Amino acid sequence: MAANTNPSPKPSACLQDMDEVTKVFKKFDANGDGKISVTELVDVMKALGSDTSEDEINRTMEEIDSDRDRFISLTEFVAFCGAAEGEGGAQELRDAFEMYDQDKDGLISAAELHQILSRLGEKCSVHDCTGMINSVDSDGDGYVSFEEFKKMMAGAATTNGSSM
Repeated sequence: MAANTNPSPKPSACLQDMDEVTKVFKKFDANGDGKISVTELVDVMKALGSDTSEDEINRTMEEIDSDRDRFISLTEFVAFCGAAEGEGGAQELRDAFEMYDQDKDGLISAAELHQILSRLGEKCSVHDCTGMINSVDSDGDGYVSFEEFKKMMAGAATTNGSSM
């Protein structure tokens, strides 16, 4: 069965268009074979500093892997990203925020953002991250709070602005 290579983009609270969804998918698909394996999912979660259990990873795979081939295709990933906007969207957004908030103080600093982006293979400096933080820091404290993060993500779904 041929995979659908042109799924209709459904913007989510976190990913604004098909190009962004595809870019994130390719970060997960480390070996470039067009599918995400359990091992690749575990590796990304570890790189993000998550202490997700093997059972939880397996449950996540079962939830996303609709054709039950033990891999996540781009089509399945797109469907999952679109579903994140539905009833689980608020929790997905909180989980995403907490992934960046490494010291669990309720704020994302430029250093935390830099650490996560570096783990994901992004080439940027702490200075670049400070600029990203400042672009969404509405109260001027030098950090991104959860409320600021939510506004930024909601704006990312409707604009083509810079986002974390």
